Amino acid sequence: MRRLILSPRWIVWHVVTLGAMVTCGFLAAWQWQRAGSAMGSALNVGYGLQWPLFAVFFGVMWWRMLRMEAAKLEEAAPAPDEAVPAVEAAPSVPEPRAATPPDAPSPFGPRPRDAAPPPVDDDPELVAYNQMLAELAARNSDR
Repeated sequence: MRRLILSPRWIVWHVVTLGAMVTCGFLAAWQWQRAGSAMGSALNVGYGLQWPLFAVFFGVMWWRMLRMEAAKLEEAAPAPDEAVPAVEAAPSVPEPRAATPPDAPSPFGPRPRDAAPPPVDDDPELVAYNQMLAELAARNSDR
């Protein structure tokens, strides 16, 4: 958690959040002063009450974002009882092959148009949609 809080990205978020909260505080004080002057009105009192709520909103959102990011890091971290696998050598990359003719089977498995059709579903709208997609694919492959 400490590493997250001190990361450069989160330091920027801390500064932005504190700046927004301080600005809201100054605006609230200004509205209260304005409400007490001869030109003040109930509208200024309303704004004077709203600005602190905005400041609280900034603080709550900062806290929630921080907790969500910390939870995401905890999920991604391996559990202490899990052994960290040894680093293995990267698998060798196969040499590029010559392009295969369109009628030849692909060495990497069936192409999408050669694959088995998906199972029929009970939803009639889904069946109609899949049939429309199959017709469009057939028309496109004829070109």
